[in-house]
Amino acid sequence: MSAVLVTGADLAPQALALLVGHEVVYAGKTPTEEDLVALCRAHDPVAIIVRYGKVSAAIMDAAPSLKVISKHGSGTDTIDKVAAKARGIEVVAAAGANAAAVAEQALALLLACAKSVVALDARMHTGHWDKAVHKSLELGGRTVGLVGLGAIGLRFARMADALGMRVIGFDPFAKNLPAYVQSVDLATLWRESDAVSLHCPLTEDNRGLLNAATLAQCRRGVIIVNTARGGLIDEAALLAAVRAGQVASAGLDSFAVEPMVAGHPFQGEKNIVLSPHIGGVTSDAYVNMGVAAAQNLLAVLARQPVAA
Repeated sequence: MSAVLVTGADLAPQALALLVGHEVVYAGKTPTEEDLVALCRAHDPVAIIVRYGKVSAAIMDAAPSLKVISKHGSGTDTIDKVAAKARGIEVVAAAGANAAAVAEQALALLLACAKSVVALDARMHTGHWDKAVHKSLELGGRTVGLVGLGAIGLRFARMADALGMRVIGFDPFAKNLPAYVQSVDLATLWRESDAVSLHCPLTEDNRGLLNAATLAQCRRGVIIVNTARGGLIDEAALLAAVRAGQVASAGLDSFAVEPMVAGHPFQGEKNIVLSPHIGGVTSDAYVNMGVAAAQNLLAVLARQPVAA
């Protein structure tokens, strides 16, 4: 019985049902490279489903029968794709499986920033009533700029359009955009957006995309939302821009280093709303991503029969 290694502690029952006939091996919630190398040597999996941790060349080399690495989600930046290609190992992702969940989290963060939800809640719980002194931001009629117009970005665009926002977006790979999304270049996006939401994968080309220079090109008082990858943002530059008022507020679900540790400069910053990279973590998305990850790896194995 060939093995499938899951870099996590569980998999949706619906996904496991698809993998009947394979030995499913779990690595736990915080697997290290050493853990994964040891498990690969012990079980020689034909497939890896990636939930947590990174999959390096050393891990691939410890599994000579490995044919496919299947992401439990859409972002494959934790997989060494160059090493995989060199070894003839296919990398597949569950694109779109968590689109609704992540787009809803982006909207929640945008609304939390525009309406001061977290700050007003804290004030109310300590006995304050700020109706006479507080004014929230109205999003209707304002412009949101989306970097990335894949399944998640387009889902978010539809919701922003329903709020009456003007939606502009940058994505050199997007085709056949809906009428309510205006395609623009990045310079235009920075210049015209009242809010910017990131929905693109992290690559070496766009690492630090939001930095001191690009934040300075944005409208003063812009809202920044990131439910994609933390590496897209220069965190020190964002913090400086928030403190200077160039960025009114930021809603962040992903960070350069995860998990965030005590003492991170964002902690305690009143104009930054934080969530622990849970945009795609809903019960529905858990099933959708698990099933898609299993289906994707089985499709690859069907094209590349495993030697007896």
